[in-house]
Amino acid sequence: MKPSDLLTDHFRVDTPHQKALKKLKIATIEDLLYHLPARYEDISDVQSVAGLALGQEAVVYGRLSGLKTRKAWKSRRPIAEGYIEDGSAKIKVMWFNQPYLAKMYSDGMYVKVAGKVAGSEGKEYIANPEVEKLDSLPVDRHDSIFKNTEDLDDTIYPIYRETKGVTSKWFYHHALKCFEKGILDTLEDPIPSEILKRYNLPELKTALVWIHSPKKAEHAESARKRFAFEEVFYIQVQKALDREEVSVADTYTIKTAKKHVAEFIDRFPFTLTKSQDRAVAEILKDFSHRPAMSRLLEGDVGSGKTAVAATTAYAVATSRPPEGMRGHSLDIEKTKSTDLEYGNLQVAYMAPTEILAKQHFESFIEYFHHLPIQIGLITGSGCMKFPSKVDPTKPTKISKTQLLKWVKNGEIPILIGTHALIYKSVEFKHLAYVIIDEQHRFGTGQRKALAKKDARMPHLLSMTATPIPRTLALTIYGDLDITLLDEMPSGRKPIKTEVIGPGQQEKMYESVKKELKAGRQAYVICPRIDEPDPDKATALRLKSVTAEAKRLKKDIFPEYEIGILHGKMTPSEKDKVMKQFAEHKIDILVATSVVEVGVNVPNATNIIIEGAERFGLSQLHQLRGRVIRGTHQPYCYAVTDSKSEKTRDRLKALKTAKNGFELAEHDLQFRGSGELYGQKQSGLTDLGMEAIKNLKLVEAARSEARGLAEKHDIATDFPLIHHKLQTIQAELHME
Repeated sequence: MKPSDLLTDHFRVDTPHQKALKKLKIATIEDLLYHLPARYEDISDVQSVAGLALGQEAVVYGRLSGLKTRKAWKSRRPIAEGYIEDGSAKIKVMWFNQPYLAKMYSDGMYVKVAGKVAGSEGKEYIANPEVEKLDSLPVDRHDSIFKNTEDLDDTIYPIYRETKGVTSKWFYHHALKCFEKGILDTLEDPIPSEILKRYNLPELKTALVWIHSPKKAEHAESARKRFAFEEVFYIQVQKALDREEVSVADTYTIKTAKKHVAEFIDRFPFTLTKSQDRAVAEILKDFSHRPAMSRLLEGDVGSGKTAVAATTAYAVATSRPPEGMRGHSLDIEKTKSTDLEYGNLQVAYMAPTEILAKQHFESFIEYFHHLPIQIGLITGSGCMKFPSKVDPTKPTKISKTQLLKWVKNGEIPILIGTHALIYKSVEFKHLAYVIIDEQHRFGTGQRKALAKKDARMPHLLSMTATPIPRTLALTIYGDLDITLLDEMPSGRKPIKTEVIGPGQQEKMYESVKKELKAGRQAYVICPRIDEPDPDKATALRLKSVTAEAKRLKKDIFPEYEIGILHGKMTPSEKDKVMKQFAEHKIDILVATSVVEVGVNVPNATNIIIEGAERFGLSQLHQLRGRVIRGTHQPYCYAVTDSKSEKTRDRLKALKTAKNGFELAEHDLQFRGSGELYGQKQSGLTDLGMEAIKNLKLVEAARSEARGLAEKHDIATDFPLIHHKLQTIQAELHME
């Protein structure tokens, strides 16, 4: 037996099992061994039915039978009753005044029952027990639980993630059969032994035995720690290799006079915060030497990332390429437009949506309108250029062919766009700086694609307003240096957030009306676009944009203009609605979370988020960021029909957290990072996601990975790690 062997080479796997395993992407022996338990069941407190005594608190595993309801003979109170049997004996279970329980469970169902043994000698029963449904019993052989065993600690049983057609118990038994067939003797550990020793992690063979059949809880924990480290380590090695690839590539060195940068910043209608100043200084320092910059700028909504991007873009767009003028910055204020054409370094600024790309285009026009610098915009629905030859104060529409020609010959130093920027037809003359807004999966490959036909690697600034916990940022962005904007511009008022439960909406609407009368505007966010098909049964009562807009207009805000915005609308329809909202022709915008990223209307000071429990805290934080763009007092109302205390506690964190980063850490603990940040985007399994709550583990994996990549040729010196990285990359591309 070898790890690469197919399961069907060694085991009889029927068609239902094959389908189920395919769904879980399990085909080989290695796949099976790396399908790790999701949790463990500790049955150390389990008794056999045969050994139960009156008055004892019992915990029993077994199968239900004989379920029925009846009324007590004297009191006539309703009783649900049945039996639980575990192979040693059976005992009656009874629930008083809860007859419905006999219908909640069914004969033959596997359960874990906990309750007190009552009754009399020979007529014992477990009274009002708590019942936990099971897909199967932890083990088959009852004597291993109920008889005196040599190893009293052998009470931990693994529970695996299942799918229809394959049970947890199937995984458990087949993992043990692999051990019996000698698979452990064929395994090589991909993690260097010195790294394992440094962090007291078990070697692969030991870890597999401990994770699939632990004798002690600490064995299972130690094995999980090893596999968590291994998973994060592989991601960090890949990130380290990406970083190494960037470090050996030639790049543009850009040295800009501080005086020129200060003059550009002085024209802003606001003063930069200390963290903005620090971010600009770090980026300009990165520009001045090799290797090419790889930096993540992480900042709360409204913290001023665009101003940092514009300032650093200015430094690049006013610098000459290396031929004869390496690292030279022009005195831009005294330079004629014709002197800039065909020769300056270029900037590409990529945004996730057309709305945001156009918004950045308009912002850059504000920042650069006094300078002889041309700015281009390319999106799926058309191209624009600033300034227009007819009116130098305004942009103009131009053909894609003309724009691409000017970008290719270097006449347009700043090009803003959507994913259209990485199309093959878009070529730059001297692309020195790439700015990516909210693009989590933008990596080395796309970066090189943008810099086509140029031997130099452009500097990269990736920006995000999504608050990411430090451990997750170190994992996902392991190849980037991280800069935080942790201050808000002066004059911004902290947002007042209220969690609105059932029956509290009337007061909320009155508060919003008061703001609307004062000339402000509002957002209403709904989880759905349209009402569900009435023929399709649904347990979810989620408000839709279309129905809620009609209801608000008819019943709540008849005197105000209401517009709608959602993802099914065309770009031109979205633009039209946003233009009307920005010009205050619309008072209330009812939308999906399409407004989450970047929409900027300073006069909008209220946001109502319906079905708030459906969103993560980080997404709720981004949504409410839409109303902190101006200087008026902003309000956010998180509306939920949920009666769950856990849900309400989670939403209350919106009121107490000081910033998005604190909320992200809270969400990581409450919901797990899979909800916070899609697993497909991170490449992490459930175990890896759990691991990133451990900062020391992530930092250790990052440090070891970087050391390995710097000192070794991974493909030659560590072929097992190289093979694993290729497998991970292939799986990510398949998704």
